[in-house]
Amino acid sequence: MSQKFIKNQEDFGCEHCGHEVKGNGYTNHCPECLWSKHVDINPGDRAAACGGLMRPMSFEKRAEGFDILHQCVSCDYKKKNKLVPNDNLARLSEL
Repeated sequence: MSQKFIKNQEDFGCEHCGHEVKGNGYTNHCPECLWSKHVDINPGDRAAACGGLMRPMSFEKRAEGFDILHQCVSCDYKKKNKLVPNDNLARLSEL
């Protein structure tokens, strides 16, 4: 894990679909619609000024699991995030 990682255990309402998300300190996207929010420069720091929603664009296989590629709808920033067990896998077929 990056030395710049800051664990933030936060619950939030998804600004895309409204789902209430229970955070675990590593949660970085909505498990229902897979959308994220551009809030970090380094994981967990909440230092990004943008604040735009990040659309799930695609996914790719890793050695263990999958990554979701998110793209900010405000500034076009791109970031990969790990797919986690409670994510809505049916949404992947829509990407």
